Amino acid sequence: MQQLGMGQAINQALREEMERDAAVFLAGEGVGVGIHASPMLPTAGLLDTFGPKRVRDTPVSEAAIAGLAVGAAEAGLKPVVEIMFTPFLTLASDMIVNHAAKLRYLSGGKSSFPLVVRMKAGAGFGAGCQHSHNLEAWLAHCPGLKVVMPSTPADAKGLLKSAIRDPNPVVMLEDMLLYFQPGPVPEGEYLTPIGQAEIKRPGRDVTVVTWSKMVGVALRAADQLAAGGIEVEVVDLRTLAPLDTATLLASVRRTGRLVVLHEANRTGGFGGEIAAVVMEEALDSLKAPLRRVCGPDIPVPASPPLERWYIPNEERLMAAVRDIV
Repeated sequence: MQQLGMGQAINQALREEMERDAAVFLAGEGVGVGIHASPMLPTAGLLDTFGPKRVRDTPVSEAAIAGLAVGAAEAGLKPVVEIMFTPFLTLASDMIVNHAAKLRYLSGGKSSFPLVVRMKAGAGFGAGCQHSHNLEAWLAHCPGLKVVMPSTPADAKGLLKSAIRDPNPVVMLEDMLLYFQPGPVPEGEYLTPIGQAEIKRPGRDVTVVTWSKMVGVALRAADQLAAGGIEVEVVDLRTLAPLDTATLLASVRRTGRLVVLHEANRTGGFGGEIAAVVMEEALDSLKAPLRRVCGPDIPVPASPPLERWYIPNEERLMAAVRDIV
């Protein structure tokens, strides 16, 4: 099995889907050139292979990039566009929220709008609050969008291939720090289903539900807690919309305890939705109040020590687990 960083795995997915389907094309700011030419990043080398008609460098206008994607999808193409950082979603939101997410509904399901919007996400690389704010809860709140946040290179590749083939618009949020962390990726063709969570580690005492970079935090904390006799089940959602409630509820009913872990700030975070689902559907299974471990309700600091403090870590997660076990 090959060892790839997430950026390399995404690159492989894009390359395979562009070779498979001539309707697939890429667009975004500096796609394939400049900083994006690094071999660890998702679009490196694709311009050389597929040419400027299928790998399009765009103006610095997120609204234009998203509008291009909507128009191309309506015309029968399969655009994969990049919004460089998640907070820049605010500039593209009219086209994504009011058009991409609604056009299939407005057609009565008769038309498909296959487009993928890729965004870099997450704190931890010193880019400050205007580049690091996690907004997955905003996107998951918009009917008509599918939202995926992979934690491993293998899932990133499989989810992106599924997203490109999906007849609905899909937003894929990629934590930039994961671009450089290698992991096993299967050789050959495979897809990771959208809307299907995965139990990354089984356990009997408490369920930790998380996604993206926080999966690694959960697994490291679980290893440390196991040394003290606490067995943690780690559920990686992988997809936020549609939410795999079956896997979530089955795990909580097995363990009787729940901690939700996410990097985004607490208020209005997607952890609140998970908590609501469990309270509505599995309250009688809970042996203790659920807990949320999240970023604080402040902008992401640019100062490296403060940024490290902002991001939830193993110690905070272990404290929350011990509080209810």
